[in-house]
Amino acid sequence: MRALTWQGLEKVAVVDVPEPTIQQPTDAIVRVTSTAICGSDLHLYGVLAPYLHPGDVLGHEFMGIVEEVGSAVTNLAIGDRVVVPFTISCGHCFACSKALYAQCDTTRDHEQDNGAALFGYTSLYGSVPGGQAERVRVPHADFGPVKLPHDLPDERFLYLSDILPTAWQGVRWADVPDGGTLAIIGLGPVGQLAVRAAKRQGVQRVIGVDLVDERLALAQEWGAEVVDARAMKDVALALKQLTDGHGPESVVDAVGMEAHGNPVAEKVIGAASRLPKPIARQAIETVGIDRLAALHTALGAVQRGGTVSLSGVYGGMADPMPMMAMFDKGITLRMGQCHVRQWTDELFDLARADGDPLGLESLATHRLPLEEAPEAYRLFQEKADGCIKVVLQP
Repeated sequence: MRALTWQGLEKVAVVDVPEPTIQQPTDAIVRVTSTAICGSDLHLYGVLAPYLHPGDVLGHEFMGIVEEVGSAVTNLAIGDRVVVPFTISCGHCFACSKALYAQCDTTRDHEQDNGAALFGYTSLYGSVPGGQAERVRVPHADFGPVKLPHDLPDERFLYLSDILPTAWQGVRWADVPDGGTLAIIGLGPVGQLAVRAAKRQGVQRVIGVDLVDERLALAQEWGAEVVDARAMKDVALALKQLTDGHGPESVVDAVGMEAHGNPVAEKVIGAASRLPKPIARQAIETVGIDRLAALHTALGAVQRGGTVSLSGVYGGMADPMPMMAMFDKGITLRMGQCHVRQWTDELFDLARADGDPLGLESLATHRLPLEEAPEAYRLFQEKADGCIKVVLQP
């Protein structure tokens, strides 16, 4: 079968790989009908290269049709249409019993002490082949996949795999008080859905921050005020000035480790990624590798006693943090991988609602065949041609 594979730093290729097979009674094989490129895929494209090997199949946002099920999978049948959460969870362990599905004790790597296994996300998270492929083996299919109707387009449901619940969780965790203001740093796909999620959750005032014209315009269309980071020397100060000098009560960082704003850090990260793998892994695991402009903006902008919610992925083990200011301001900080299945019931109803209230069908700006995935990665990374979200069809 054909699959998008990592081949080196900022180099991916669609090649022939072996067909997946049932390995455990709880497995299923899904024929992929749509798959997407996520912002965190770009971390693999660049920063996290030391944890990848040539031939690794990427991708963790996908949906499709069940073609085969293991003997213990009784909730699915051949021909069912499903979307698959990017976090691989068993549904019954200690963590899953508390709905902490991204911390699943069954699938997480206890030796590395990392969270639940993820599709297509390096040796850090289980080395499970990903969904940018014609077919995928889905572990724990007796719990993870969400069954879908057959009468609506893929894009109504595709984002239930990751970015929609990630945005929803980020806003919920931001704990915006009644009448409060939410600032969203970064208006990529997660940031765009966070704007819409916030409005749906009853947040009255949303301010979005970005530096790309198309992203700013789209967020405005969905009711956000916007701040163009290119026009501001101090974005945190600008957010305070928009909120009577106090700052927003809540901030979502929807950017993560590859924020713009620190060219020195960018060069250091690039150099670390090009070191021999053992040395590079040592650097990542013992030294701060993140560009922290977005996070530091969030911490600087948030109101005293407010909440900062991190949806963007960070990977540094020793990042410098303004702890004195954070402590002094009494900030609540919430973060972590999305517990996808914690949110899918309510989001499934929204995704299939009449009128497409979250604009899911129109979020993708680029729809390309899987064979053109390398060019799609380039477009997405460079934010070229107005690219906000890419969907691939195998």
